[in-house]
Amino acid sequence: MTEENRDNGTDTAANKAWSKNWLVTVLLLMLRQWSSYGYELMEKMSTFGLTTMNPGTFYRTLRQMEKDGIVSSNWDTSEGGPARRVYSITDAGEAYLHYRAQSLDQYQRMMDAFFRLYTGQPSSREKKDQV
Repeated sequence: MTEENRDNGTDTAANKAWSKNWLVTVLLLMLRQWSSYGYELMEKMSTFGLTTMNPGTFYRTLRQMEKDGIVSSNWDTSEGGPARRVYSITDAGEAYLHYRAQSLDQYQRMMDAFFRLYTGQPSSREKKDQV
């Protein structure tokens, strides 16, 4: 852990748990759009704020997701070069992604309410009462 991470608290257990849950959710979202191999998925993670990714952690997460039944994989030997494992979302993965989207929607509403109170902005209900 770097001195900077220790000072600002970014390397906490809660932060690591959040990052792992976010990684699984983002991977499922990407696999919902297209099946892909691990390296391509890892490259696209920066779109979601996950820029520094340990490849070992990344591939262990994909393998665990496969064991959990939320993704499946097949070996692609169609292109020149070595065979590559191509990942796809399963029906169970679709269901889990839906659950996570609902959870994130609820979390976003709680955060919105927090920041409305924090900044002193009236809620939409209070705005209606003022009219």
